[in-house]
Amino acid sequence: MTAAADELLDMRRTRRIEPDLPDELRPADLATAYAVQDLVVAGLLEAAPDGAPPVGYKCACTSPIAQEALRIDRPVFGRLLAHTTSPSGATLDATHFVLRVIEAEFGFRVGRDVEPVDGGHTHDTIAEHIDAVIPAIEIVDYRYESWALGALQVAADNAIHGWWIHGEPVTDWRGLDLGVAGVIVERNGERVTEGSGSNVLGHPLTVMAWLADELLQYGRQLRAGDVVTTGVTTDVFEAEAGDHVCATFDGVGSVELRFE
Repeated sequence: MTAAADELLDMRRTRRIEPDLPDELRPADLATAYAVQDLVVAGLLEAAPDGAPPVGYKCACTSPIAQEALRIDRPVFGRLLAHTTSPSGATLDATHFVLRVIEAEFGFRVGRDVEPVDGGHTHDTIAEHIDAVIPAIEIVDYRYESWALGALQVAADNAIHGWWIHGEPVTDWRGLDLGVAGVIVERNGERVTEGSGSNVLGHPLTVMAWLADELLQYGRQLRAGDVVTTGVTTDVFEAEAGDHVCATFDGVGSVELRFE
């Protein structure tokens, strides 16, 4: 596991693209993949300029688009890190990434610790723990020649997380039907793609309920103050240096960034 994490960290550091992990370094199951992820996250934090801890979680492969591209039939999770999180309006160096895949996503802020619920969490039970919804863009960064590697390699590489950009939290959100809320993404003022909250497991709160239950299986727990991004709601595209990207979420607001 240490060797696998070292390889993944070196691929990130050098922006090196490979066909796959070497056979002997590929995780055999999801538990091992998440153990490798822990080591990757520890390495990223060690190299971070501020030494800040993780700020929450990202959910990957919660939409048919992402699952089809990666040949994954289930979601996986990764960690959001303080040094790869920026507020709306940020300008990022395009050369920091191998790819700059844009994903418009509903984010949430957890208001109180999430305890287990008999039978698993539902929209209603998980909503009780959420104090804000957040318009967000995740940048997915990928370092393999093919997208179709499956859940284990994706999970091991911190769910191929690159960067998270967040808009202003909305605390008066309970009257919103996020399952039908529309999302529009523009690049340089032109509409590129659109979707809705229904594209992530049918509803963003379904993703939150899944994550709360899934984390418990690995000895983890959503805690007060954690932020979570719930997966791409639209088709994806790759941004380039000079691009300005803006995502607008019905009833929630907008978030934007620029690459230089």
